[in-house]
Formats: sequence, C-alpha cells, structure tokens
Amino acid sequence: MIPAMPAAAATARRSRQARTNRTARKAARKASFAALRFGRVVSMGAVAVLILIAGVWASWSTVPYVVLTKGRERGTVEVTRCAHGTCSGPYTPLSPGSAARDRVEIGSAAVRKGRTYSVVVKPGTDEVLRSGPAGILYAWAPLGGALLLASVVVAGGLRLTRVAWVLAGSGVALLTGAFLAL
Repeated sequence: MIPAMPAAAATARRSRQARTNRTARKAARKASFAALRFGRVVSMGAVAVLILIAGVWASWSTVPYVVLTKGRERGTVEVTRCAHGTCSGPYTPLSPGSAARDRVEIGSAAVRKGRTYSVVVKPGTDEVLRSGPAGILYAWAPLGGALLLASVVVAGGLRLTRVAWVLAGSGVALLTGAFLAL
C-alpha cells in the first residue's frame, strides 16, 4: 500500500482487480468449453456421416441391379445345391433377350434349397440377385446396420436424442423388413 493512500481506496482497488481477474478467467473458461463443444460436434458429426456413407457404399454393390431392373436379365432360379456360402441352380428367363443357363449362383443367406426365386442377373456374370421387395430390402440391409450404429454416435457424441431415435427406428425397420421378407 502506498503510504499516502487511504486503506479503503487500496481495498477497493484490490476488489476491482479480483473481479476483473475472475471475469477474465470465466471468459477464458467459456471460450475453451465452446471450442471443445465445437470440436466434439464436428468430429462426431464427421464420424456419423462416415458411418452412413459406408452403409450406402456397402449396399450399393447390389442395389442398382435389384432396384433398377429395366433392361436387365430377369428370371427365376430353382435352388438345387448349397455349399460354402453360395447356392446354385438352373436359371429360367422371364425377360426378352435373356438366355437360359444351366447353373447360376446366388448368395445362400437369402435362399433355401428346393425353392424357386425371382432374380436379376448381374451383367457379365453368372451371379444372380433376388429381386422384388425381398431383394430390395436385403440389398439395403447394410444401410440398416449403419443407421443403427450412427444413431449411437448421434445420441452419445452429438447429444441429439430425437434424431438418434429416428435413425435407430429407421435402421430397425429396414432390418426387420429384410428379415421378414426373406
């Protein structure tokens, strides 16, 4: 304290300084929390979008053939043999320009031995994919799993619970529909 300064003035000056320091610390704390919150939202948003893109990417290997069947070879396959994750059987064409084949292959997850299924032929191969509602739902099944996984990220990382419930509900509906259709 300066000798000529009264004690009350020095106390007031220290009190103003303390308030100014507290205010500066609060502002710095708020700024750091805002930066952390922004970083969390950006990173978790990127992870959720990446998961959804991966789901679409995984589904897209079969979706164009099953959904856009105009101009493609369509027919039926009677499954006669299943081994090592694939089933096979003779192909009977239904669309004009499609040729009969003695043996085509189809994934065993969507079929049973002894049954006949309507299918679409992948161009340039002897591989067929289920068509119709069951084939469409089965083709989009990877997206259903991605929707479920993204819902967890959105709920936990972004704290958007309503959006997360919509994503989870869509994923469950898609996977349940595919399960029931097959």
